[in-house]
Amino acid sequence: MNKIILITGSTDGIGKATAKAFIKLGHRVLLHGRSVEKLANVKEELSSEFGEANIEAFAADLSDFNKVRALAEQIAGEHQRIDVLINNAGVYKVANKTADNGIDVRFVVNTISPYLLTLSLMPLLGRDARVINLSSAAQAPVDISALGKANYLTDDLAYAQSKLALTMWSRHMAETQGAEGPAIIAVNPASFLGSNMVKEAYGMEGKDLQIGVDVLSRAALSDEFSDASGLYFDNDKGVFSQPHSDALNSNKNRNVVNKLDEILA
Repeated sequence: MNKIILITGSTDGIGKATAKAFIKLGHRVLLHGRSVEKLANVKEELSSEFGEANIEAFAADLSDFNKVRALAEQIAGEHQRIDVLINNAGVYKVANKTADNGIDVRFVVNTISPYLLTLSLMPLLGRDARVINLSSAAQAPVDISALGKANYLTDDLAYAQSKLALTMWSRHMAETQGAEGPAIIAVNPASFLGSNMVKEAYGMEGKDLQIGVDVLSRAALSDEFSDASGLYFDNDKGVFSQPHSDALNSNKNRNVVNKLDEILA
């Protein structure tokens, strides 16, 4: 059955490459990007190659919680279901480290907005749906107090904390939703893939994006991941693996989620 798949941050890098792979397979892909112009260009590019029938585009700045909520409302107004949500959008090096809401933008885009979007779309995500959260091999203990305010953590540390926090809420939400909710899976698509983020951060071309596309396709579609809710797949190792030990601690996971709920309230 052809699926409806929403991929955040799908105007370049692994997001765009994965979108292209799904469209090629005949699935309906909801593209997302921050820039209206860039999003339109990508939609036109993919439509010229595959036709317009299975491509939609939704613009939203994920550093703004109100725009995340509006994005979810717009999608819900046009679709009765989402089969796969891939929370791919992320930032590493940024010129301005503080979002307009006063919170560290690395946490906003990498951790909090994916949580908000997933919650907001939950009525569309049935028990057979999947939420794929792009984690990372870079994971560092989360400073709860840093989640809800502006701070000046180094790029490396902010990114690593934000990705562990994402992995922690993934596990907590999977446990609380249980069998009635979608499968929620954290995936490290592989370290140092050749995305613009890696190029800007490290000045290197990086590894073939197809490595990440392949594992995201498996995570979204294959039976291999059908019973993987709450788990972490490390594509550097090619297996389901243990995330940072903090993500295996239910109390710590709950504390992170409580902080996210407090921020969004």
